[in-house]
Amino acid sequence: MNLNQQPNQQLKGTSQMPATISHGGHEIMDAHEAIDGLVGGMEQYVIYEQYVQDPQLKTIMQQHKAFLTQTYNTVIETLKTGNEPSVKTQTYNMSTGNDVIYGMTPSQPKQPAQSVSEINDKCITGFMMGVLKSNASAFTLAALEATNPVMRRVFADSIPNIIEMAYEVFLYQNKHQYYQVPQLKQEDMQIYMNGHAPIQGTMPH
Repeated sequence: MNLNQQPNQQLKGTSQMPATISHGGHEIMDAHEAIDGLVGGMEQYVIYEQYVQDPQLKTIMQQHKAFLTQTYNTVIETLKTGNEPSVKTQTYNMSTGNDVIYGMTPSQPKQPAQSVSEINDKCITGFMMGVLKSNASAFTLAALEATNPVMRRVFADSIPNIIEMAYEVFLYQNKHQYYQVPQLKQEDMQIYMNGHAPIQGTMPH
């Protein structure tokens, strides 16, 4: 008997595992890392909330926490069962508009806070953005490594929601001039915007 075959044969005979295991090894490890990142982000939100000054930012944070809690429950249920979760992936809707303020205005150079008393809403929005960017990346990797179709879909469908939350944080930052958006000169922008032409003719079926 080939020694490499023994673990598989032993696995089939054990009562601790289902006969058909519906997750691959890379999938399990990347899912575990994505879930741990989500947990860490939710815990950071708990820490940051006590320092928030603006009620609007606190509301955004609470909406994120509630949505991410359901996302967490959906992900871990899917991981445990490999089947459709009892609560499918929801759609996150921002509570704010999507107007962006373009252009730069002079501001004081920033430097790292040296004490907790210096932590303000600008700092907190930066922390939130870091959490969301990290989670979006981890969920993307987990989706790409998933062999179970439901697990892949749950991770993939959650990514747009995390991106939407990050966009909401950006809009808040932009509105309060925490994050300014420079633009190219109009003529330079036009060169880039018109830099590609569509393919002519009908698309293949």
